[in-house]
Amino acid sequence: MDTVTNKQLNIALLGPPNVGKTSLFNQLTGLQQKVGNFPGVTVEKKVGKIQLQNLKGQLTDLPGLYSLFAKSPDEEVVIKALDEENFDALLLVLDASHLERSLLLAQQALAMGIPVLPLLNMLDQAEGQGFQFDTQELLPLLGQEPLRINARQGLGLDQIPKAIDQLLSQEAPSANTDFLALMKSNDAAAQLKDSQKRLEQIRPQLEKARKKTSTKRSWSHFLDQWTSHPIAGYLIYLTVLFGIFQLIFSLADWPMGLIDEGTGALASFIAELLPPGPINELITEGIIPGIGGVVIFVPQIAILFFALSILEESGYISRVVFLMDKPMRFFGLSGQSVLPLLSGAACAIPAVMAARNISRWRERMATIFVSPMISCAARLPVYVILIALVIPDGSSWGFGWKGLAMLGLYLLGVFGALLTGLALRFILPKKDQNPFVIDLPSYKWPRWQNVFLTAYQKSKSFVLEAGKVILALSILLWILGSYGPTEAMQAAEERAQQMSQNESELAQNMAAQKLSASYLGHLGHAIEPAIRPLGYDWKIGIGLLASFAAREVFVGTMGTIYSMGSEAEENTLIERMRAERFEDSQKAVYSLPTGISLLVFYVFAMQCMSTLAVVYKETRSWKWPLLQLIYMTGLAYLLAFLSYQLLS
Repeated sequence: MDTVTNKQLNIALLGPPNVGKTSLFNQLTGLQQKVGNFPGVTVEKKVGKIQLQNLKGQLTDLPGLYSLFAKSPDEEVVIKALDEENFDALLLVLDASHLERSLLLAQQALAMGIPVLPLLNMLDQAEGQGFQFDTQELLPLLGQEPLRINARQGLGLDQIPKAIDQLLSQEAPSANTDFLALMKSNDAAAQLKDSQKRLEQIRPQLEKARKKTSTKRSWSHFLDQWTSHPIAGYLIYLTVLFGIFQLIFSLADWPMGLIDEGTGALASFIAELLPPGPINELITEGIIPGIGGVVIFVPQIAILFFALSILEESGYISRVVFLMDKPMRFFGLSGQSVLPLLSGAACAIPAVMAARNISRWRERMATIFVSPMISCAARLPVYVILIALVIPDGSSWGFGWKGLAMLGLYLLGVFGALLTGLALRFILPKKDQNPFVIDLPSYKWPRWQNVFLTAYQKSKSFVLEAGKVILALSILLWILGSYGPTEAMQAAEERAQQMSQNESELAQNMAAQKLSASYLGHLGHAIEPAIRPLGYDWKIGIGLLASFAAREVFVGTMGTIYSMGSEAEENTLIERMRAERFEDSQKAVYSLPTGISLLVFYVFAMQCMSTLAVVYKETRSWKWPLLQLIYMTGLAYLLAFLSYQLLS
């Protein structure tokens, strides 16, 4: 006879933050994951297909929380999901090193009336702190003995199918209607009283189940003496950041070169394979260079997310949040702002969304406002190509100049965000102060499966999301750059013939003159007077306009524009940009002043429509995104202007 677990089950993963849910989710689902949002909100929803022995179905990773009495939007999402999504069972992950609060959540989950399978994780860390466990003593609290697992190493997971089979074969538990009513109410005093009553029942039983056998200090305690030190902690943090940026340049240089050369070779191959004509030119001068401008930066993106994932997996990120709390308060922010701002190093969108968990209104709005100033992964392609153009190779005292330049750009964005936060501290109305509390998980070796999976998923998302925009823009840019007013295009041909001495010069001058006379050229020339004081020509102006959709589009746009020439297939994008000259003075466009000006512009400019849309959704007002757009664009223009004029 078929067992219960031969059915397709709908299972949820529940537990406190930093309890190992992500490791367990990755172990159970592998690469069969889909990341989206819960209905009606921007809270991330991770769903995966689970297939372990005879256990099959869908697994939903719910956001981490300590209690079912919701205080934040993320927690409200969990309550709504438990109430509406008809889960067949809950996999409840308990933290053996912080078992008391895990058991409080377990008691509340059992009152929901959903079958619960408790999983005791992080036993190795608890035992390293000198604790020993008798899990049978947890029966009165959980109704069953929890399974001992190690989610990071995948140990004990083979017990789960049989345990779920037994769990679902039993009569479904009845819900505690009084608790459900209290959970949905806003009676904070009654909720606190209920939690205290449950903790009074948990503590004596926990003393029987957990014994302290030694008082040795953990290596996490030793490391915290350095990473949380008021002086050494900041030096360690800066060293870690610089190390990441050095890795981005040193490790990605070789694969970048291969991709760049491969893109040129592919364009040449397609150009010879297809008959001459518009389709040939569209593919070789529009689509391939545009998409290549995104793909070439996959190595840097992968290295960035790989490094950030290691910091998160190891527990170091929580120390950074703790370390930065005090100085952040001076700038009108708090320790609660640090995590959103750190996530801004990946993307401003999750940074803005993460700010919803900040309890004070002023700090929440300030964090949302300054988050886009933190240099995100989308800026990385722009930084890399411009640094390669204007910063020479070399090092001082063992520090590479390009890595130092990258670190400087990130610190410049942080500095701008902090000063803006300080200004908002005096502009926005003051609210009541609330204490800041953060859980510092024990240090642990990164789970490399999780690290590689995160880097893969984020890199894939970057390519797909940016690729869709780049593909559409590449086609549009090629059309606008290949056609123009008839009289202007004829005049361009005549000028090219007059300027040329031979066939090679004629082909190159013809392409350049036609591009300048095209619709794209007309648009670029129209905005050039406004951007020339910054050191930019009309082609850079087109890149600035196109990259308003997303910052990384700038590189793809440059790839398309600079491919509209006879030697496009033979040179790399950097070589073509380095050879570019102003039409009037014949001076190099990408000089040091122009490069620095453009880098400064992209540090501060709000070049992301998606971020503006998310800010509108989070604030429920167009006032904030419009203020951001005006302020950041104006600041970027002013600082870029000053940079160019001072360096020229």
